[in-house]
Amino acid sequence: MEKSAVKKRGPAAMPALCPAAHGIALLGAGLILLFFILRHDTACMQALSAKLVQPLHRALARCTSRLPFSLAEWLYAAFLAGTLVYILSELALLLLRGERKKRLYCLLVRLTALGLAVYALFCLLWGVYYYGDDFIARSGLKTEEISREELELVTLFFADRLNEYAPQVPRDAAGLCRTDRAAVLRRSPEVFRAAQRRFPCLAGPEIPAKGMFFSRILSIMDFTGFFCPFTAEANVNLDFPEAFFAATVAHELSHQRGVAKEQEANFVAVLASLESGDPDYCYSACMMAYVHLGNALAGVDPHALWMIYSGLDEGVKADLLANNAYWAQFDTPIQTVTNTVYEGFLQSYGQTLGMRSYGACVDLLVNYYGETAAAHFAAGETPEASHGRE
Repeated sequence: MEKSAVKKRGPAAMPALCPAAHGIALLGAGLILLFFILRHDTACMQALSAKLVQPLHRALARCTSRLPFSLAEWLYAAFLAGTLVYILSELALLLLRGERKKRLYCLLVRLTALGLAVYALFCLLWGVYYYGDDFIARSGLKTEEISREELELVTLFFADRLNEYAPQVPRDAAGLCRTDRAAVLRRSPEVFRAAQRRFPCLAGPEIPAKGMFFSRILSIMDFTGFFCPFTAEANVNLDFPEAFFAATVAHELSHQRGVAKEQEANFVAVLASLESGDPDYCYSACMMAYVHLGNALAGVDPHALWMIYSGLDEGVKADLLANNAYWAQFDTPIQTVTNTVYEGFLQSYGQTLGMRSYGACVDLLVNYYGETAAAHFAAGETPEASHGRE
């Protein structure tokens, strides 16, 4: 009788099979459409960011910080496992029982509703940051065009800072950096204290970042960490080389403070870490800055980069080689797919450089530290003398 009734009513009766799922799907689709219509209204996005999302994230961060583990990590794991179990169980029922069209239809509608609801929340809790005032606008910093000479000077400056901090971090018998990750995480709430005094827009709750249990999986996917907008937690991979760990912690904490764009988060991580004066954070920040600057310099003057590299402390060179070797082992199709997906994500939120937008922090570094670098070398050795340049 039930099958016959459905057939008689036709497509118009289908929403009655799972009304809640249809309602959630329509609401989610409507919110997503509204977001895409309004996202270029900077005033609207900034109001949402400042009045709704940031206060909510601060409250969430305080709540989730009481947990000694990453709630986001386990929520994602539970979400994926639960979704998979649901799909498999529904497919089994579809094969073992009748009403196959009805079950298949409900399965597809519920999965669609789930996807739309999650994405709608993501747009609200994270997407609005991309279209409000960014860190550059809120801080008043400028990113003027830079010259090759300025790029070389600031790269050399960070190389000198690396040599300065290299002896201050613990090392193993092979000379590799071996900072205490747990101690770095414990000190993470203090990292932004000095930076937020200089840039009040970076103010936020002093909440520690959290290490990930499934860190190896993140490495396979080519991620060193992530900020979860649903729990407001800054999550960090615990598996990659320690030399870059503290700066990555600062990077994820910058997301927690509303710095959404990746190139800005990298710059803020360097800035906050150096302002903190903590040797572990300072060394790691200089490593992050040197890699970004060095990659840019390699594209315009490889010889200049080689001369700078040749003057690096042996411990710094060992850390750079160890980092390259670590990530080389994950150069697989999985990494290619995840990078492609993430590049598409960045582009969908207006970061038209995609993954290359990470290199845009070079402009911020050179503009901000250019005068400091010039004063540094004016007060001491010349850049050429300090690195034996001909």
